[in-house]
Amino acid sequence: MRNLRRVARSLIVAAAMAAAVAAESAYAQQRAEVTEATVDQWMMDLSNRGRWGDDDELGTLNLITSEHRVRAAGLVSSGLSVSLSHDYLKERAEDATSPFEHQLLGSPQGGFLSDRYTIAYHGYAHSHMDALCHYSSDGLMYNGISRETVDLEEGCVKLGITNVKQGIVTRGILMDIARLKGVEYLEPGTPIYVEDLEAWEAEAGVRVGPGDVVFVRSGRWARRAQEGPWATGRLAAGLHASVAPWLKERGVAMLGSDYTNDVYPSGVKGVVQPIHLLTLVSMGLWLFDNLDLEAVAEAAADEGRWEFMFVAAPLAVQGGTGSPLNPLAIF
Repeated sequence: MRNLRRVARSLIVAAAMAAAVAAESAYAQQRAEVTEATVDQWMMDLSNRGRWGDDDELGTLNLITSEHRVRAAGLVSSGLSVSLSHDYLKERAEDATSPFEHQLLGSPQGGFLSDRYTIAYHGYAHSHMDALCHYSSDGLMYNGISRETVDLEEGCVKLGITNVKQGIVTRGILMDIARLKGVEYLEPGTPIYVEDLEAWEAEAGVRVGPGDVVFVRSGRWARRAQEGPWATGRLAAGLHASVAPWLKERGVAMLGSDYTNDVYPSGVKGVVQPIHLLTLVSMGLWLFDNLDLEAVAEAAADEGRWEFMFVAAPLAVQGGTGSPLNPLAIF
């Protein structure tokens, strides 16, 4: 019976992927096509290389100034604090091929307990932050830093996660695209375009500006709760590649979503993750992946506002390519 359910789920996912590709092909006829050549051109046109100096390792986090932090603190009125992290998945599933390992150390009968955590957090399951050294293209990372600076023992000597050890405090903006469309969740494979983001701005009465962290909700965890897990690395709602110039134009400091930000399939032949490529490598724009935006969406609706003070701090692991974390929205 279990095998039959697994086969049925696989067939459903395959059908959804085919439908997503067909829908994307039809929609593409109404807009300028984004090709691999387009992405290659954007890698140059959107580049922040040298913008904050030849030695810069912060990228778009330079857009978050002390003034931004003070203004963000001024957004706190009710004092409600909401986590943006999903509980770490301990069971292997289609979307959790590297489950979180938790080993209890010591005896429950004793007076002292400890535990050991083991996690491979990159991928499609766990809430985490990508450091700028997580991605490269043609041997180069953000700001033209060579991939050869990465040491097998020390990790990312440049562009590692400890560059953000002091934390991130700024205005966060939730863009609830599922709510915009009047659904609980977007179907996997649904691309999100600039017109969707701007339609949400109009509806929510908020405008994304320099130094903001933008969170795009598709409703991934709501769908998982109803339908069960699926292969989110092959089929996921997310930003279409054409959104990248908009992110640069608006001065977005960080981007996060309840998937891994890119729509799957990407709709760009030859480029699997154009948003990851253009943000991390070209713009130096840091990413949050696999966040749980269900609670903050509910809180924002109750509060009647979609902006909040955002606070996050990664683990201080020298050479790390990113970090699991529990970011907070404070209203």
